[in-house]
Amino acid sequence: MASAQADAHQGRLQMHSLPPLSLYIHVPWCVRKCPYCDFNSHQAGADLPEEAYLQALQADLEGALPDIWGRQVISVFIGGGTPSLLSAQALDRMLAMVRARLNLLPDAEVTMEANPGTVEAARFAAYAASGVNRISLGIQSFNDVHLQALGRVHDSDQARAAIEIALRLVGRVNLDLMYALPGQSEAQCRADLETALGSGVSHLSLYHLTLEPNTVFAKYPPVLPDEDSAAGMQEMLESRMAQAGFERYEISAYARPGQQCLHNRNYWEFGDYLGIGPGAHGKLTFHDRIVRQARLKQPQSWIDAALAGQGGHIAEIRQPALDELPFEFMLNALRLRRGVPTAWFEERTGIPLANIARMMEEAARKGLLDTDPTRLMATPLGWRFLNDLQEIFLA
Repeated sequence: MASAQADAHQGRLQMHSLPPLSLYIHVPWCVRKCPYCDFNSHQAGADLPEEAYLQALQADLEGALPDIWGRQVISVFIGGGTPSLLSAQALDRMLAMVRARLNLLPDAEVTMEANPGTVEAARFAAYAASGVNRISLGIQSFNDVHLQALGRVHDSDQARAAIEIALRLVGRVNLDLMYALPGQSEAQCRADLETALGSGVSHLSLYHLTLEPNTVFAKYPPVLPDEDSAAGMQEMLESRMAQAGFERYEISAYARPGQQCLHNRNYWEFGDYLGIGPGAHGKLTFHDRIVRQARLKQPQSWIDAALAGQGGHIAEIRQPALDELPFEFMLNALRLRRGVPTAWFEERTGIPLANIARMMEEAARKGLLDTDPTRLMATPLGWRFLNDLQEIFLA
């Protein structure tokens, strides 16, 4: 420990082990950009450039192999955009490419995002046959008026049909739902939730609609429920989910026993992830440093640069400063209701726990951090005021 502490004081890391590794693949196209969305998504043309995209994705992955050589990959997440716009053949080639080049666990969790308006039973059956074993559906609401206000391309009937198909063909299904929508009442919010619970899915992600910068909603804000109404919806959702047997294991994530999202847990537990595709972000740990990367956002720019093979498709490579790592770690770990084992702080940052002892004492004194010495975990009060707790660990 003494050598690790000395290295940390001198601004160097000495990692004795590497955390679990996941793979994120970004598919950047959508049928239409939603007015609330600030993700790297782009409206698709008449035909997706699937062939160029797959060739660039292979080049991106192969260029990253030296950084992760020999490491086991525990999960894959295909996100977007709308990955279900890809043909069944493209998705099959993508996953075959991944398995041929990475040490992917035989039972790895492979999640694919999909929107109800792009669901076809035959296509979903092919996705499952290719190795997708978890589907995340962007439902957002079962109310057609609210779906229209959100700019969604599906209606409530398509949402129900998509859930039925996904459950039948894949089994493990997450639904994304939003609340505090324009003009939404608590009764309407409850109706959305009851429909979701009645569908038989094992995981729900519940998000408060927020007006993000550089979105249509930010420029032309809709009338949203006031703070008291939104808080009432949140309390109702939490209570009803607990009653239905779902554990709120992360700020926005609820799961039945054994159904938590392993891929997202790896983010929150400060694991590693390689991100490939336009705009994808990644975090990779080496024996002496932690590196964050970001790919070019524009799909065609990324495709051209990745195929050129000179590394120009990587827009940013950044090594977080030593004094940034405690905040980065806590920003993720404290989102989990049960937190993480205390030992993981040093294992996954390379920094001795003693370096943040003063911050931990302050957080505990304010009643925000649990005093269990074996876990880094927010108290119920700390989880309620999570931003205040996390900010204590800013350098």
